[in-house]
Amino acid sequence: MFVRSGLIKLPFQRAMTTLTPVATKNAPPAAASYSQAMKANNLVFVSGQIPYTPDNKPVEGSIADKAEQVFKNVSAILEASNSSFEKVVKVNVFLADIKSFAEFNTVYAKYFSVHKPARSCVAAAALPLNVDLEMEVIAAEND
Repeated sequence: MFVRSGLIKLPFQRAMTTLTPVATKNAPPAAASYSQAMKANNLVFVSGQIPYTPDNKPVEGSIADKAEQVFKNVSAILEASNSSFEKVVKVNVFLADIKSFAEFNTVYAKYFSVHKPARSCVAAAALPLNVDLEMEVIAAEND
């Protein structure tokens, strides 16, 4: 093994990771035993958000209407986590019907037009509470 003198100090020491749960009243409360988000090593892991209002009421209407609420929920959680959409690294989207992709994508493009994080979008046979979509994100904290 080639090691330049002074660049690597042996033995290696790993810093302990601090896990910090995040909760905000500006997004729906967690429906089970999980956090709205967790912070670790300057990253924010936002749990899947569904189209429910902060007072825990389902949003009716089109996929676009529901997607707007999901983005509001994610935004509130990111803000409470010292982050924002501009710091999102990865997005996972789950749709109950993949035919809703184009309509969902019109809303998505409003939030991610310049900054374009990595993304997966899949059809799911069933989602919690029979909703049409769910979205989770991973973001970096603001500096």
